[in-house]
Amino acid sequence: MSRPDASTASSLKVYLRLLSYLRPYVVPFAISIVGFIIFASAQPMLAGVLKYFVDGLTDPALVQWSSVPVLGSMDVIQAVPVLIILIALWQGIGSYLGNYFLAKVSLGLVHDLRLALFDNLLTLPNRYFDTHNSGHLISRITFNVTMVTGAATDAIKVLIREGLTVVFLFAYLMWMNWKLTLVMVAILPVIGVLVGAANRKFRKQAKKIQLAMGDVTHVASEFIQGYRVVRSFGGAPYESARFRAASDDSTRKQLRMVKTGATYTPTLQLVTYSAMAVVLFLVLMLRGEATVGDLVAYITAAGLLPKPIRQLSEVSSTIQKGVAGAESIFAQLDETPECDTGTVERDRVAGHLLVRDLSFRYPGSERDVLENVEFEVPPGKMVALVGRSGSGKSTLVNLIPRFYHHAGGQILIDGVDVEDYTLSNLRKHIALVTQQVTLFNDTVAANIAYGELAGMPRQAIEQAAEAAYAMEFIERLPQGLDTPIGENGVNLSGGQRQRLAIARALLKDAPILILDEATSALDSESERHIQAALDHATRGRTTLVIAHRLTTIERADLILVMDQGRIVERGRHAELLAAGGHYARLHAQHFGQHAES
Repeated sequence: MSRPDASTASSLKVYLRLLSYLRPYVVPFAISIVGFIIFASAQPMLAGVLKYFVDGLTDPALVQWSSVPVLGSMDVIQAVPVLIILIALWQGIGSYLGNYFLAKVSLGLVHDLRLALFDNLLTLPNRYFDTHNSGHLISRITFNVTMVTGAATDAIKVLIREGLTVVFLFAYLMWMNWKLTLVMVAILPVIGVLVGAANRKFRKQAKKIQLAMGDVTHVASEFIQGYRVVRSFGGAPYESARFRAASDDSTRKQLRMVKTGATYTPTLQLVTYSAMAVVLFLVLMLRGEATVGDLVAYITAAGLLPKPIRQLSEVSSTIQKGVAGAESIFAQLDETPECDTGTVERDRVAGHLLVRDLSFRYPGSERDVLENVEFEVPPGKMVALVGRSGSGKSTLVNLIPRFYHHAGGQILIDGVDVEDYTLSNLRKHIALVTQQVTLFNDTVAANIAYGELAGMPRQAIEQAAEAAYAMEFIERLPQGLDTPIGENGVNLSGGQRQRLAIARALLKDAPILILDEATSALDSESERHIQAALDHATRGRTTLVIAHRLTTIERADLILVMDQGRIVERGRHAELLAAGGHYARLHAQHFGQHAES
């Protein structure tokens, strides 16, 4: 199969898959088609009425009372105005049914596709988000879906309404004079060639437009999320130039597509009107016994053809935009969801953690991030992970809740490999607090009792906030626990946001607690209270702590010192200092100043 043929087959396959999303809307879609059939049938009716009108003007004897359809007993002088009004009503009914019910289908399709994309995002593995920027993902849910629904509904509207108009007009012309009408058929192959060439160009340009729009969204999203950094470092001119470049690129690509359409449509129109000119010439040459009314009706019907043909030609750009958008949407929907082959489910685990010969490398990486890592954490004990940046600490704790899948070795919780637990059950046993706190544009209480915790009693929420030393500032908020905190807790300080995250973890009451730099954003006073809260929170829980704070590390039952993906030292604080190895050097470099203060 040649490349254009393969591309056409691919486009058809994508388009047919897109149309499969119309199944829940079969009834309103069918009503809209009936409406467009009614609308299209009115076009030749107008040409037919003109025949009686012109014949009545030139020679009233040509028009018999009985020859006017539907209104045979009425004089032509009365019948023509009445027929025009009836045709207008008929066309209006068709237009309403077609447009309203197709809009219902279109809006339903937008809703369904957006839900499908968003729900699909919730199931995708972490690596998908690592390799796709947020701007393009958001653009897919907003911009691409709009283009797709244009192809699935607006394009179908034009195809059905204008296509049926062409069919009805063509049938009327064949009935009036089939010889003349066949002349017009000669231009169809030329139209076919033009449409095919334009389709390929439109689709190629539509893909470029999607990427450009994704870049625009991405740049805007980055600025909105990091506006404080932009302002504090004088990055406004740079961000303005970056956004201008992305927007200019998007504008250029959209203009290129408009230019293609603006060239293509007049070319097709020239071909169509050239055929019309030939038809008019032949009408004058081969008039025969036709009345003036017959000729006017024929020319009128033929004159009505270019408009629907032009609109049918323009719809190809809409379809190709939609097909390009649908390809990106289906590419995401076809992504393999987060792997969940586990079958083990337990109401609660003791929290015994055992890591054996663990190795891991990120997809596409050539070296292991973790290599032959082994350690054991008995229930209720605390292990601190220390090491330079890039030593593999965060990667290690991300493997426990299966944010990534390890290739070699085992991670056992209560003797069962984490891969054997179902994902939801595994993560139920783990509470995670990271340095990058994520809060939602909701109330304080809703952020503490988030997700599966949403049904927790108010008293439990207050106790968790108290234990995290968060009630101290919550009580000063205008509405207490019911105070909205803005997007990602913008109305709170870093330490306050961190305390809410810890309160959320405490409310979960999971047997395994992971703290990834969880106290790094706290001031000294808050840290003292948090340490007391953590003493309570870690009692009876298996705790893994990645920390730079000396006070946190000194309390650990076991310290694991990591370097380049390996555990190079292990022991308690005093033992490791006395050994004078990696830990002692790290302590001198990073922890000495904290000890002095």
